[in-house]
Amino acid sequence: MSQEIEIEFKNLLTQLEFLRLIDEFDVKQETFYKQTNYYFDTQQFDLKHHRSALRVRTKNNGNTLTLKQKLDKHILETHQTVSEEIFEGLLNGDPLPSGEVSDQIKKMNIDVKGITYLGELTTFRAEFPYKDGLLVLDENYYLGKIDYEIEYESADYISGLNNFNELLTIKQIPVRDTESKIARFFNESSKN
Repeated sequence: MSQEIEIEFKNLLTQLEFLRLIDEFDVKQETFYKQTNYYFDTQQFDLKHHRSALRVRTKNNGNTLTLKQKLDKHILETHQTVSEEIFEGLLNGDPLPSGEVSDQIKKMNIDVKGITYLGELTTFRAEFPYKDGLLVLDENYYLGKIDYEIEYESADYISGLNNFNELLTIKQIPVRDTESKIARFFNESSKN
């Protein structure tokens, strides 16, 4: 089974803060790459109620089905590669393929046959090493909205949190309550 614990910290940015960080870290435009997240849940949002999220991410001509589950302060991710044919089927209402992801969903007593496609979010992302982790700058497009975000991925929670908070302080960026991309997507979709 392909699983990993994700330790990341995130903060929303204004457009000016985003552009300033690109300049200060000397991030070239060609560093940014495109990835799209396609979000899935039941009509009753059963995954959301279990503090979980399901997406297919398309990147580099590949498709990865990922279940994210809240695990203490972290996220447990279960990954499964899916073919283009299966991915297209999911967008058109086909059931989830058998495998690690559907097995994990069944453990939550959720009927995988009720999982349906809900929408997409496209990100232009630049990532580069910073201290002992990976710094990520994201420009996100979804439901007619654009937002900007900084993420920091670390192997250790305490040092990662310290590095991230120190960076925000140095760059004079206020700490903002920042939900995950999928939560922001769902919040925005509930307004429409």
